[in-house]
Amino acid sequence: MDTYYIDGEFVEDGHAMIPAKDITVLRGYGVFDFLITYNKRPFHLDAHVARLENSAREIGLTLNHSNKEISDIVLETLERNPHHTESNVRIVYTGGISPDGVTPQGNGILMVMATPKYELPDWWYTDGAKIITVDMERFIPTSKSTNYLSAVFAQQKAHGQDAIEAVYKTKDNHLLEGTTTNLFCFKGETLITPPDNILPGITRGVVLDLLKDRYDIQLRHIPEQELHEMDEVFITASNKEIVPVVRIDDLVINGGSPGEKTKDLLETWAGYTRAYGLGEAG
Repeated sequence: MDTYYIDGEFVEDGHAMIPAKDITVLRGYGVFDFLITYNKRPFHLDAHVARLENSAREIGLTLNHSNKEISDIVLETLERNPHHTESNVRIVYTGGISPDGVTPQGNGILMVMATPKYELPDWWYTDGAKIITVDMERFIPTSKSTNYLSAVFAQQKAHGQDAIEAVYKTKDNHLLEGTTTNLFCFKGETLITPPDNILPGITRGVVLDLLKDRYDIQLRHIPEQELHEMDEVFITASNKEIVPVVRIDDLVINGGSPGEKTKDLLETWAGYTRAYGLGEAG
């Protein structure tokens, strides 16, 4: 049985409840963030909590907890789940109860849920995966809000095409980000990733820092038609980490195999996260 933090109390997961009239339930108005642990150490917790705060600011949601209070609650929640080898951590701040069912009143609920880390298929990393593109953009993309209708719709479309992710595409056919991932492309010795209108991924930021001295990094828009010129493609996310992409819609990337630069990054990432879990990397 897992233990969650809900509105000032630690409860068993089966007893975790929020009011049915909360506008997160009624309107999808709320924010969340997600991270995993390495050696039971939450990965860049401060950055995730800061992003939660920014997400709330972007949609006008008042948080009644400081960043430190939220971080401390996350750490205590993890301590109350010692049976986890590693954990997934979801931090949620709801919109609260509103008299008219739509206007926030600054009475949102903080929830922290720790569950055992879900292991993804090994073949994603050894063989590479397929993703698709969708003609769709997220509302307020810089906020990680609980309104995930576009993501659910896009993921259903992806799964229907045997893909693991869907990447949003603008009306000008510029690629943005996946439903839960950030997008990267190698073109020669240049690493390219979209600059804006995306959620600033924590894993994305670490990857950029790890590779800043190895490659020319370009933060710029990626036209869909330029994908034919890309040598390697990969996606990043807190739960997925680094996933090589070998097919985008009907386009085969790098002959259908993960590229050498991406495989080298996977090794670099594994070393970094091992060190992070030991407190030797920040």
